[in-house]
Amino acid sequence: MLFTYEGYASLLSLLRENGYEARNFHDYKDVKRSVVLRHDVDNTLQKALEIAKIEQIGGVKSTFFLMLSSDFYNVFSAESKKIIEMLYFYGHEIGLHFDEMRYADQIGNVEGICERIHEEAGVLAHAVGKPVRTVSMHRPSQRVIDADLKISGIVNTYSKEFFVTFKYLSDSRRRWREPVEKIIKSGQFERLQILVHPFWYNKKELNIHDSVCAFVNHANLQRYETLDDNFTSLNEVMSRTEITGVNERMRIF
Repeated sequence: MLFTYEGYASLLSLLRENGYEARNFHDYKDVKRSVVLRHDVDNTLQKALEIAKIEQIGGVKSTFFLMLSSDFYNVFSAESKKIIEMLYFYGHEIGLHFDEMRYADQIGNVEGICERIHEEAGVLAHAVGKPVRTVSMHRPSQRVIDADLKISGIVNTYSKEFFVTFKYLSDSRRRWREPVEKIIKSGQFERLQILVHPFWYNKKELNIHDSVCAFVNHANLQRYETLDDNFTSLNEVMSRTEITGVNERMRIF
């Protein structure tokens, strides 16, 4: 499978052709053969929106998990608000992407971690204007996975229900750990949870090195455009032609 927007659309088609219906973590029991599509948004809301558009065209609903602690985006910013509104407009759910490493004082304290999840879910709900009912862990420790966290009012995507009884497939670090297409075609599993990171998908196929380079270099352009919205006559101080690291090869997002 190619790590392109077209490749992802093909994956959605393959799921439909093999009888899987896209559901979320709350209604998957409504159909015999379901796939829960999950997106952990670590770095870029813009790419999350591109994935959401592809799913909307195919009539697919999924869950996008957003971080409060990302160094790359701010869920309270005006630009983020526009994207979040579009995610909801396309019919998707927004959940919390929780980083346990932010709470070093709670290591080994299951009750304390659950409390922190509730706190962050409340903050995210305030930011997006809707309840947050689902959480996914950011690079979870084995300790947290094994704990099978039970969080009042919030579904844990790493609970045994979804991480063990479902067939779990992930494209972490731009590599499928198992042959995702073969598994879908086999029809062996009635329930699938597929984790797709929007970060790895582009208009054209890129290897892991070029994909990371494109993201890092594209940030110069994004920073310029953001500054341009908040800086009177920026072009008189610095022109777009002075932006380094941006060329046609990088315009592949």
